[in-house]
Amino acid sequence: MKLNIAKEVASLQRMTVRELRRRYAEVFGEETRAGNKAWLIKRIAWRLQSLAEGDISQRARQRAAELANDADVRLSPPKATPASSAPPSRTKSTVVTTGDDRLPPPGTTITREYKGQTLQVKVLPKGFEFEGEVYKSLSAVARAITGQHCNGYHFFRLRKEQAK
Repeated sequence: MKLNIAKEVASLQRMTVRELRRRYAEVFGEETRAGNKAWLIKRIAWRLQSLAEGDISQRARQRAAELANDADVRLSPPKATPASSAPPSRTKSTVVTTGDDRLPPPGTTITREYKGQTLQVKVLPKGFEFEGEVYKSLSAVARAITGQHCNGYHFFRLRKEQAK
């Protein structure tokens, strides 16, 4: 029986994940716990094509096995460094991070015109306040405003040249 792979793949696209899992069991002869629709479609389409047009040649299988045998694979984990007998010295040091130069100091309000509105974001010691809500980063604020991911420094036009 000759399968029309294009029609089969088109019908797979319209199936739900549950139906795809059933179809996977039919084609492969075993159940799957996968729930990724794109992966299921690719695997089923590959298997259908393989059954209809034949699998890879024996020569290709042998070459793949040769390449796999020649691969440098680590069989044991790296040796751990031996622990020294002297107790570790304990010194206290504080690391001061200045953060990004583009970011104004806490308490500053960043203003930006966007789609006819004036947006104001207050810089906090740990985060940013926008419309009464606190965000961890400027990118999170920009995402809340635009509905998509974008760089917060870019969105609020905070450039390195302005920081100097």
